[in-house]
Amino acid sequence: MTGFASAKGERGVHRWVWELRSVNGKGLDIRLRVPDWLEGLEPALRAELTKSVARGNVGLTLKLTREDEAASVALNEPAMAVALDALARCEAEAKARGLDLAPTSAGQVLALRGMLDGDGGGDDPAPLVAQMKDEFAPLVAAFVDMRETEGAALAGVLTGQLDQISDLAETAAALAEARKDAMAGTLRGNLARVLENADGVDEARVAQELALIAVKADVTEEIDRLRAHVAAARDLIAKGSPVGRKLDFLMQEFNREANTLCSKSQSTELTAAGLELKTVIDQMREQVQNVE
Repeated sequence: MTGFASAKGERGVHRWVWELRSVNGKGLDIRLRVPDWLEGLEPALRAELTKSVARGNVGLTLKLTREDEAASVALNEPAMAVALDALARCEAEAKARGLDLAPTSAGQVLALRGMLDGDGGGDDPAPLVAQMKDEFAPLVAAFVDMRETEGAALAGVLTGQLDQISDLAETAAALAEARKDAMAGTLRGNLARVLENADGVDEARVAQELALIAVKADVTEEIDRLRAHVAAARDLIAKGSPVGRKLDFLMQEFNREANTLCSKSQSTELTAAGLELKTVIDQMREQVQNVE
């Protein structure tokens, strides 16, 4: 489920901006971009997010600057030399193995810890970390509120799709009931033709085989299961998050019943209803990917 929240903070010469966003995902994938000299902050942020979010690709960026940054930051040349030597060895070894590495930018090198003297400036990170931890909970709350607002709208969409599936299941049930007399007449005609054109045929055995054909064409169980799946999905939506994985499983079951109904239809009208049912189920399956 998508979501976004941002906030600003400051302490002394430090200024920072939070950006928290998420996009759809089958599981929970949290990626944090936090200055590594703020010791203890990243695990605390990850723990807070894990308590509030169960599904989605979540990205958090903390952009931290200093008012006196231009004057206080200098290139740590010994650290740069070590990093560049290591990079050269890595690229040489990759080339020897026939591997092509993506070019490394200066920005990536400068982003390495210790490359710039003054990126932490000898500041005690503890007060900053404590304040940022306190600020993070309201940010997550705003983020969750946005996701819940989207979730409420999505619940309405899913409910409408379930109504369509329910209506199509009832249409299929009516079509299946209407075809019974026609199927019975067809089977009786087939039985009569077999008996007229074959000597010594066991009438009871032929009748038994035709009865089996009729049973295999019966879609009552499929329609009953579709009704049950609709009821289960409505209960899950009413219950609220996190139900995304359970809805994922139900969508597989919906699709299985629709496929079976189409394969057993033996009727143009019933096949058309089954195909329309599959279309709505597929549309709902795509929306379910957005549910936590």
